[in-house]
Amino acid sequence: MSWFVYLLRCEDGSLYAGITTDPKRRLEEHQAGRGKGGAKYTTLKKPASMDALWAAENRSEASKLEYRLKKLSHAQKQRLLDGAELEDAPKRIQ
Repeated sequence: MSWFVYLLRCEDGSLYAGITTDPKRRLEEHQAGRGKGGAKYTTLKKPASMDALWAAENRSEASKLEYRLKKLSHAQKQRLLDGAELEDAPKRIQ
């Protein structure tokens, strides 16, 4: 099973990090206000788009990368979206 780590951009400009096995389905769940975990945050913030996506080897690696992303400031996350690479992370696929 493939795992992915993503950054969502919400309507208020905030950025939300999460993991999934199906990025398209997970974005639809966030936008509909259902699903696990981040649904509480994204229900309030209304995700507009999935702006970045990384492939991970397994759930453990995806969770570790998600944790790293969640610790970044908004400005650091924005730099990733602008093309900066995250050290020791898989290459972005979106």
